[in-house]
Amino acid sequence: MATRPTWQGHMKLSLVTCPVALYTATSSAGDVRFHLINPATNNRIRMVTTDPDTGPVERSDLVKGYEVAKDEYVLFDEADFDKVRLESTKTISIDQFVDEGDIDRLYWDDPFYVVPEKGVGVEAFAVIREAMKTAGKIALGQLVLRGKERQLALEVHGKGLVAYTLRAHDEVKDADDFFDDIPEVKADADMVEIAARIIGQKEAGFDPTRFHDRYDEALREMILIKQKGGKGVVAVAEPDDTNVIDLMAALKASLKGRGAAKPAPKKGAPKKKAG
Repeated sequence: MATRPTWQGHMKLSLVTCPVALYTATSSAGDVRFHLINPATNNRIRMVTTDPDTGPVERSDLVKGYEVAKDEYVLFDEADFDKVRLESTKTISIDQFVDEGDIDRLYWDDPFYVVPEKGVGVEAFAVIREAMKTAGKIALGQLVLRGKERQLALEVHGKGLVAYTLRAHDEVKDADDFFDDIPEVKADADMVEIAARIIGQKEAGFDPTRFHDRYDEALREMILIKQKGGKGVVAVAEPDDTNVIDLMAALKASLKGRGAAKPAPKKGAPKKKAG
């Protein structure tokens, strides 16, 4: 396994414990990344940590501080953080099992692969995995990850497990704050029926390989144009809003396939959580 684990510790179900490691399940290595450049000199800008009284300071000499009053801080170094120990710092304790549908998709966050460490713990891991598969439930536990205790949802995935961090309740905004102002509109039954038929035409199996980040591709195209001395304009016309008068006409035209994209063929695919 080429990558380094994000976290190493133990997973525990009642009295059954096994050593495991978490690996980030996603990658952003292929993203287009930019640096800050001074256009007058074409030099890359370097951010320098500076004390307003003494000037530049080495990052390695810095500690973290929590502001308790104006310009008054309680200081923490790495040794202090190590003293804040919970069971979830080094152990994923499975405390509860729920149905997948019980967890609102708004709460699903980052996925991690859970892999057993080689040795005697592999058998215990297999027992927990197979018991979860038999139960058909999602396991819930806690873990201190990246300086914060997070709730985890774990599910069986092939020979391993996938652990999703779950957003805390106070991190998810109340939908009513946004949806309450949507006007009450009674949709025309005939229009709804046509729209449902359009949905049926576009029904397909989920295939993540069909999606490509077109914005990323447009950025790369612009980079090549500018690299060759061009202005790098990549323009796309915005669609007009559909008004009430021509809504039925637009639905009928869509049903006939005018301007409609060909849907992907139906196929089996692994489940994908919202993140």
